[in-house]
Amino acid sequence: MPRVSEVGSESLAEDAREIFRRYTTEYGPFENQAKIFAHRPPALRHIMGLLLELSDEAVLPKRYLEIALVVVSKLNECKYCVAHHAPRLAAQGFDPEATDKILDEEVPGFDEVDLLVRNYSVEVTNNFQYMRDGIFVELKKHFSEEQIVELTLRIALCGFFNRFNDALQIGMEHGVEEEMTELGAALPGAAAS
Repeated sequence: MPRVSEVGSESLAEDAREIFRRYTTEYGPFENQAKIFAHRPPALRHIMGLLLELSDEAVLPKRYLEIALVVVSKLNECKYCVAHHAPRLAAQGFDPEATDKILDEEVPGFDEVDLLVRNYSVEVTNNFQYMRDGIFVELKKHFSEEQIVELTLRIALCGFFNRFNDALQIGMEHGVEEEMTELGAALPGAAAS
């Protein structure tokens, strides 16, 4: 049970209600999270709206986005986010074992770029003030500057969501673990970012 009450979309202004609807149907089964954000419609409109717009543009390949989100969520031990994003990682063609071992030196199915994204996610989360330029030299071999900015944004934003979810004890939506597991198994390569 969350530490604050849940707010239904019916109490929101039309623009925020539409963001709520899209976020909980198109983006993913994040209804419990949206119900908490609904306390502050500007946050709902701008933060969830940002995620929807980034997803629509798809500048950053979903493969790397999901690696980053699972890494950050595992580092921060956010069960809510791991449960929502691990199946999406599997939908990108990774064995579910990759989620369990994503922080290990070697990760089943990861190539050089996957490991670079994993390592960058760890650095942005745990070592941001001491990062060396070398990791950016490597990133620029595989990603545009626009993609690096978005990757960094999504890593940092994921850390925000991990803290927000856990501080307010946002609960898992009923059936989401089963639903997301089925999604990961049934739709390889088709999960939304």
